[in-house]
Amino acid sequence: MSSDFESYEQDFSVLTAEITGRIGKVPKLVGDDKKQMVANVEKQLEEARELLEQMELEVREIPPQSRGMYSSRMRSYKQEMGKLEADFKRSRIAYSDEVRNELLGDDGNSSENQRAHLLDNTERLERSSRRLEAGYQIAVET
Repeated sequence: MSSDFESYEQDFSVLTAEITGRIGKVPKLVGDDKKQMVANVEKQLEEARELLEQMELEVREIPPQSRGMYSSRMRSYKQEMGKLEADFKRSRIAYSDEVRNELLGDDGNSSENQRAHLLDNTERLERSSRRLEAGYQIAVET
């Protein structure tokens, strides 16, 4: 049984290496190439999830005295999978930011102005909220 698990481990490591390489390429591509790469990475992530499921099934069938070692490996593989998904999400967000900026003609300077206005408005809202709470407290006390 452990040979099946080790085979899955090898497949998982090869697949995660491929995914990592492709995730790094996503922000550098444009147009249909980028869409195709995103679709390929999504497909490979799904394959990796299926491999993890198979590995979990194998761990359940391993005798209890050796299961601990394999369980700790599974935790690390799940963490690695989570990191890959987060990296992929960040790379897709970078992609969508580029598309948004391209469509809107955003030069970045206006976003700084918007950020400053947002902070000012947030502070004003907090001050108003504190005044309302103080007024409410006075009303409750009377």
